[in-house]
Amino acid sequence: MRYSLQSGLLLAASLAPVEAERVLGAYIFARHGDRTPKVFGSTTLTDLGYREVFDSGSFYNDRYISDNSSKQIEGISSEVVNPKQITAYAPAENVLQNSAFGFLQGVYPPVGKVASQTLGNGSSVEAPLGGYQLVLLKESTTSKDAEDSTWLQGSSGCQKATSLEPMLSGAFPSSDMTFKNAYTIFDYLNVGKIHNSSSEFPHKSDLTDDVYHQLISLAGSHEYNLAYNASDKARAIDGAVLAGEIMSALNDTITSKGKSKLNIGFGSYGTIFSLFGLLQMPAASVNFTGIPDYASSMVFELVTNASGTDFPTDKSDLSVRFMFHNGTITGGSEPTAYPMYGQSSELLSWNDFVSKTTDIAVINDDEWCAVCGNTDGKCASSDSTSSSSDSASASSTGGSGMSRAVAGVIGAMVTLAVILGLQALFFLLGGFRIAKRVKNTPETSASAATEVEKKA
Repeated sequence: MRYSLQSGLLLAASLAPVEAERVLGAYIFARHGDRTPKVFGSTTLTDLGYREVFDSGSFYNDRYISDNSSKQIEGISSEVVNPKQITAYAPAENVLQNSAFGFLQGVYPPVGKVASQTLGNGSSVEAPLGGYQLVLLKESTTSKDAEDSTWLQGSSGCQKATSLEPMLSGAFPSSDMTFKNAYTIFDYLNVGKIHNSSSEFPHKSDLTDDVYHQLISLAGSHEYNLAYNASDKARAIDGAVLAGEIMSALNDTITSKGKSKLNIGFGSYGTIFSLFGLLQMPAASVNFTGIPDYASSMVFELVTNASGTDFPTDKSDLSVRFMFHNGTITGGSEPTAYPMYGQSSELLSWNDFVSKTTDIAVINDDEWCAVCGNTDGKCASSDSTSSSSDSASASSTGGSGMSRAVAGVIGAMVTLAVILGLQALFFLLGGFRIAKRVKNTPETSASAATEVEKKA
């Protein structure tokens, strides 16, 4: 009899309903889509890039907006956008702004006749462009450097890799033949690999997968170390500001009891690298030190397992999940969840998330001024700038007179010389050329624009 009673209890427990996880809000941060190469300046989003960000945005419509999704954000408008529920940010830069518009068209696509209005005289007016929806795009405070800047940090102080000179003479000025330009060279070759036909790139086959992966690996190592250094918070300032924005946005969802539901930000790989470092994502996967592909996106979900349909009143019922997808989200692919801050669990309680993120985030102007060491403009009245700047300087050099970030890439510089030596045959015999940059004068503007069109 005891055995039967115990069995019955176990059976009842196994049949008891399990509370489904509820998504209360989310913050998405996405990289721009495919673009023209940086080496020419004035980068523009390509049609391929437009498609990439639209497809990724469409995935998030399926996940967070659609009525058919089990991950739909509770209470979000599923057809017509409610501007009180969504906030979108992007720096005032061509590629990032256009990528944001394309992404948002995927998140809230045209709604056809749903977007119509009956006037007082009884006539009906339909919105243009099939019910195209407008989402207000605010200017972001992150990504201080424009995406079309030639390098992530032009004053990084990295030493030169002089082995580039015999291969690039006549294409780059000698002053630009440095290890810090590893990404610029990779970027140019990558654009050519994607867009140039065999006739435009006769020796395209020489850019083998092995050579390509070595180039992107070296470029990624260099850029990651510029964007993040554990002993120098100023290097990751964009990631620190973004961390503060993410925490603030999710907190708004909580304090508004779910009225604010979805936040979307856009930026370049430098900002993403900075945040990866601050979140200790390389502890979850070494792939987080590699350059994210075009249209990559990461998302922070605010979730709960609390029963009922009301917004939880106890913050201990709230958790945050981090997910990332490298490149455009298409087909059956979706972002993968990873643990933050070196934790073992993919879910982090809200209180722990706030505690750990507060340690890395820059959340106000005074702190920004202190980290950056600025004394002008909005920082003119900051009292802590000087002392904090001196402390940061001492920390970053470690008393040796050499920045730890510089020391950290010297080994990679040696490797670069070896790899580029192996690639000499490709550059010398492959027939692939990088157009010489000239000063932007009225006489050269038209020809430069033509050259961009040919190469992009």
